[in-house]
This record gives sequence, structure tokens and C-alpha cells, in this order.
Amino acid sequence: MKKTIVMLCYLLSLTTAFSSVKAAEYVYFGFEPQIVTNYVASKKKMGYVRLSVELMIEGADNFDVVEHHSPLLRDAIINIIGNQTEEKVKSIKGRAEILKQCEDKVKSLLTIETGKPLVKKLLFTQWLDN
Repeated sequence: MKKTIVMLCYLLSLTTAFSSVKAAEYVYFGFEPQIVTNYVASKKKMGYVRLSVELMIEGADNFDVVEHHSPLLRDAIINIIGNQTEEKVKSIKGRAEILKQCEDKVKSLLTIETGKPLVKKLLFTQWLDN
């Protein structure tokens, strides 16, 4: 009985300790309007991509900072996508690589401008290519 009470007290103290840990606060910033850009097509016709991009921002207080720099970030994303080949744009693996390039570039630019990356993750929430 004594062991059960000691174990119960121990478990209760653990739950109290874990409940005091603050969960990370994230907010999302979406580029409006959607991003539309051309890419390098292998045929004579021009290819384009229309996509929605969301940024997962660490801390609500950083939202305004990211919004302030959104034209710079938007331009970087457009430049990266515009330099991709048709094969890369149309494949799932290629899109994942493009996503990683965009995320790295956004974090790099924000670090240069603000001293911190501010963005936890970049998400393509819609992707339409032609």
C-alpha cells in the first residue's frame, strides 16, 4: 500500500512538471494573392505553376515582421520556381526538393534581415502546374 501511494505521488508530480512546460506558439502567414510563375518547359509551349504558400511562424509577435518582409520572400520563391525544369515541377520528388530550397532561402533571408529565421516551416498548400 505504501509503495502504491509513493508511486501515485511520483506520477502526480510528473504530470505537474509536464503541464508547466509551455507549448510552442505558431501562427501562419499566407501569401496573397497566390503565386503564379513560369518555369523552364522542355516543349515550345510555356509552362506555369500556380501555388499557395503558407509560412509557419514561431511566435505571434513575429507575424508583423514576416509580413513586412513578404515581398522579398515572395520574390525569392518566384525566382526559385522559375528556374526549375518541367520534370522537377511535375514530379512529387521534385516538388519536395523545390519546397526545401524555398524554405531554406526564406529562412536565410529572414536571418539576414532580422537576425533569426522566424519561420519553422514553409508549406505548399495548393499546387497547380500546366
